[in-house]
Amino acid sequence: MKADAPTRALPSPDTSRTQGNGSRSIGFFLRTVSSGYLLLLVALPLSAVLWVSLQDGPGTFWEDVTHPVAWAALQLTLVISVVAMVINTLMGTLTAWVLVRYTFPGKTVLNSLVDLPFAVPTLVTGIMLVALYGPQTWIGGHLEAFGISIIFAKPGILLALLMVTYPFVVRAVQPSLEQLDRAHEEAAYTIGANRRQTFRHVVLPEILPAVISGALLTFSRCIGEFGSVVIVAGNIPGRTLTAPVYVYSQIESDLPRSAAAVSVVLLAASILLLFLSGRLQRRPGEGREKPS
Repeated sequence: MKADAPTRALPSPDTSRTQGNGSRSIGFFLRTVSSGYLLLLVALPLSAVLWVSLQDGPGTFWEDVTHPVAWAALQLTLVISVVAMVINTLMGTLTAWVLVRYTFPGKTVLNSLVDLPFAVPTLVTGIMLVALYGPQTWIGGHLEAFGISIIFAKPGILLALLMVTYPFVVRAVQPSLEQLDRAHEEAAYTIGANRRQTFRHVVLPEILPAVISGALLTFSRCIGEFGSVVIVAGNIPGRTLTAPVYVYSQIESDLPRSAAAVSVVLLAASILLLFLSGRLQRRPGEGREKPS
């Protein structure tokens, strides 16, 4: 006759209830801490800058934004940011394609260099550009001889933005290319499509959301860039003064209201772009309820 198997004692209802209450208490505590942290670091500062910018009414807010110096700074920031976004979208997509589709000596080094702008402080980026293209340098001096100014001019601002935002499109597009099913491309080749047609009709539709998302993140970073721009721009009102540097100058001049007004414009643009980027990064069908 076989011995009866040992039976495992079941937890009592009181023990289960105690564990459930403890788990709910921990969950409530964690939610409170995370929500309070977010409120302290994000929601309250946003509310403060909105309040300061609108404390004297919408009319005053509009006057601060449309002040000739502020308006010129916003226009310069938006135009150069668009140019930088277009260039880095093209070059970033090209770089991602090369890193994914080709094997060559130095590929690991190139892949590591892509992330360098994330690691280098933006002030150092500005100093690097001044050291290379400044009026007293060999390259800068020769360019000045031909009437081409880089540092303390708009080209210097563009170079700073290009360097700081270079990784965004690369790192957005690279995973999409790695996950792309090569069988679809092979199928296109078998029915007579050339490389350009295959890229346009097979590859591009798959990576386009990632390309657009990286481009929006690039633009969002460009309109708020300060550290590198303040070094290379020269900060001449109406010519090379960008919106972030204008905000800094207004704070130094003890004019927080006008600084807050321009900041709200930049914040609104950044939040809108980040929202659009998040929507594009969402996978098809994500967030929709599955049919029962």
